[in-house]
Parts: sequence; C-alpha cells; structure tokens
Amino acid sequence: MTAVTDPSADEGGFLSSLGRSFFSPGRGADPGERFDPARDAGYPDPPPRKGFFTDTSVCIGCKACEVACKEWNAVPEDGIALTGMSYDNTGGLGGSTWRHVAFIEQQLPAAGQGGALPDTVDLGLPTATLPGADPEHREHADFRWLMESDVCKHCTHAACLDVCPTGALFRTEFGTVVVQDDICNGCGYCVPACPYGVIDRRDGPAGDPAVGLAQKCTLCYDRLSDGMEPACAKACPTESIQFGDLDELRERAQGRLDMLVESGETTAQLYGHDPGDGVGGTGAFFLLLDEPEVYGLPPDPVVTTKDLPDMWRQAVLAAATLLGGAAAAFIGAGGGRR
Repeated sequence: MTAVTDPSADEGGFLSSLGRSFFSPGRGADPGERFDPARDAGYPDPPPRKGFFTDTSVCIGCKACEVACKEWNAVPEDGIALTGMSYDNTGGLGGSTWRHVAFIEQQLPAAGQGGALPDTVDLGLPTATLPGADPEHREHADFRWLMESDVCKHCTHAACLDVCPTGALFRTEFGTVVVQDDICNGCGYCVPACPYGVIDRRDGPAGDPAVGLAQKCTLCYDRLSDGMEPACAKACPTESIQFGDLDELRERAQGRLDMLVESGETTAQLYGHDPGDGVGGTGAFFLLLDEPEVYGLPPDPVVTTKDLPDMWRQAVLAAATLLGGAAAAFIGAGGGRR
C-alpha cells in the first residue's frame, strides 16, 4: 500500500491516532445529523461514504470474492486445505484472508421427529424451481446451508485506528479504514482492539514484504480512487456483495429485509447498519438469515476504545494530584528549614 498522508495528522496531533473517534467534536454533534467519519478525519468536502451491503440470502458460497480479493491485492494463499468441518478452507479473517466465506450447516427438525420443517421461501436465487417444489423431489433435507462472505466492517468509530501509534491506519476520504504497510511497525496493538477479530499480522509466506505487519481489507482503496468498484463486488455472480453509497445501500437493504420477512423468512435481520450501535454503524453491513452468533459475529459489538477519554482524564487528574502533593511537600519542607 502506497503511503498516503492523513489530512487529520497535523490537526489532531497525538489524539489523531489515539482516541480520535471519541475525543473528536463530531462525537458530540447534533444526534439528528449523520456522523461523517471522513469529515471528522479532516477532509473538508469528502465524497459520499462508500461501503458494502452483503445479502447472505443469495450467497452461493462460490468464493469468487475470495479469489478476486487475493488476485487484485496480491494476498498470498492461506492454506489450501479443508477444515474437515465444512467446505470452509480458510476458517476466518486474518492477515492473509481479507474475504472469508463462511459455511454454516444448520440442523433443522426432521419430519416426523417432533418438529415441522419451515415452508419454502423464495430468496430470489436464479433457479428454475424452488427447493422442494418439484413434484418428483418433494422430500426435505433436515439441514440448510447458511453462507456469508465476511470482511472488515470499516467501523464508523474504529478502535484499530484509535490505538495505532504510528499512523499506519488512516481514514480515507470514502470513510474507509486502510493500513499503510510502509508505516506499520508490526506492534499489533490494533489486533486485540478490533471488536470483530478482523485485523491480524501476516505470518507468511517467508519473503512476503508484509510478513509481521497488520493486514486487512482496504475496500480496494486504489480502485475506489480510480472510480472502480472493489474486486470482490465486481466478481460476485449473484450480487450478494453490493457496493455503493452507504446511505443508498441502507435503504436498499431495508427493502430487501422487508421483502424476505413478508415472504416468511421471519428470522432475517440486518447487522451493522444501525448508526446507533456500539461502533456507530459499519461501512460493511449484512443481511443475515439467523442470529449473528450463528455466523460467528458478535451480537452487540462495542468499540474497545470507548473508555479512552475517561481513562486519560483520570490519568491527568492523578498526575496533577501527585505533582501538587510533591510541590506542597517540597514547599513545606523548605519553610521548616527557616
């Protein structure tokens, strides 16, 4: 990743890289006004915030997104081996896995064993007939596949950005969060700071220039800068991964959710779309067919640096009290010698 100057670096000083999201004036702005992380980072007139809407209901698990991500970003292979638990060969996001297609084989009550199978719901997949609708194949299976292409969430209030001591992580004009390899020192502070477990240091292969450095999805910042859509969205054959202006994607996602619920998919829900959640909403959000935990996602993520302002205020207060006490003792001792 080519070094890019963060426009907020000179304005924010120390707080530009530690606790910016929660010390910034934007945090306390009018609740009715949509918080713009790019403007808060110092861009005076940023373009509309960009992001991903991933509709898991039409994901077919083809992994075209994983391949396209690796090819465009020159991300090395991360283990060509199955886990033995599913068709998942990557297991999760990491330093060499910026897109991860999760395969969840979910058990359903078998017919005649104390439970009724749910009615067939049309999810909009390009098939000639619905599963189970063919008169010659009406028998239901006792499980279903849930597939989800996971990615960095590009949080509105990003803890990884807050804790980075070198400024290697920066906010782009599109509202996304990107790592600059030539500035990252591999300290790893960002790894435990992420509430989703997304970012990680690359551990191989030997000779790769990014080994030991923090790595994650950049939302194809180089492509965005040239007016192109990210490689994963471009490659997705079912448009499960949709890219665009974040506000427009949220409206589209709500319409899709309403359609699914009306069709009978009552457990469908949006994840990460709410600006009022613990990370201020995410730039990459999802339509899920079950609870977040089923997909390995935290149900109520909270930015891990939310207590930084109070911590620093308490530290300053403690330091001031200590210095005041030392000064009083020194003055008192000097007066006694007279």
